[in-house]
Amino acid sequence: MTSFEPAYLRLLRSGELERRAGEASAHLSSCDLCGWECKVDRRGDKLGPCRTGEKARLSSFGPHHGEENPLRGWRGSGTIFFARCNLRCQYCQNYDISQIDVVGEDVSPGELAAVILELQERGCHNINLVSPSHVVAQILAAVLIAAQAGLRLPLVYNTGGYDSLTALHLLEDVIDIYMPDMKYASAQVGLQYSKIRDYPQINQAAVKE
Repeated sequence: MTSFEPAYLRLLRSGELERRAGEASAHLSSCDLCGWECKVDRRGDKLGPCRTGEKARLSSFGPHHGEENPLRGWRGSGTIFFARCNLRCQYCQNYDISQIDVVGEDVSPGELAAVILELQERGCHNINLVSPSHVVAQILAAVLIAAQAGLRLPLVYNTGGYDSLTALHLLEDVIDIYMPDMKYASAQVGLQYSKIRDYPQINQAAVKE
C-alpha cells in the first residue's frame, strides 16, 4: 500500500493551487507561458506561434501502453494529447495533431478536468500531458477543478522542451514527473528542422530549472 500523495494536493489545501491557476490565466493577456514569450493577448482574437487561444485544444485521450514501463504499468498511462504545438518539427510523429489546425476540439477547463477524472476512473496510473507547453494556464485551471473533485494521480509533463521559466515556476510542486525533450544542441539545426532560432538556449535553461 503506497502512501504517495501528488504534490498538487498540498497546494490545493493551502490555496496556492487556486492562486497559481489565477496567475497563469492572467499571463494569457500578454502570453509568456512558453519559450516564444510572444506577448500575444490570447484572451482576444489574436493567436501566437502556438495557434491556440484561451481554450486548450484536445486531440485525444486514453490509457496509453506505449510509454516507458514505469509510466504505463499494467493499466496504462492516462495520456492527453493536446493539439497544436509551439514547435514546427518537420519530423514530428504526431504531425497531424501538432500542425494541422482542423484536428481536435477546444475544451474549457471544466471539460479538461472531466477528461482527467475519467482517466483516473479508468484505472490509469498517472495523467500524462503530451505537448503541454502552450496550454500551461489551461492545465492549471483544469487540475484545480479535478483536484477539488477527487483527483489523486501524479501528473506527468511530457514536453518538447521549449518551455519558459515563468511557466515552470507556476508548475513547481504541481507536476510530479517531468519528461522534457532535448532536441538540439545547435541553434542552426533547431531553426532548420523546428523553425526555432534559440532552442538550445531556452531548452537548456528550462531543463536546468
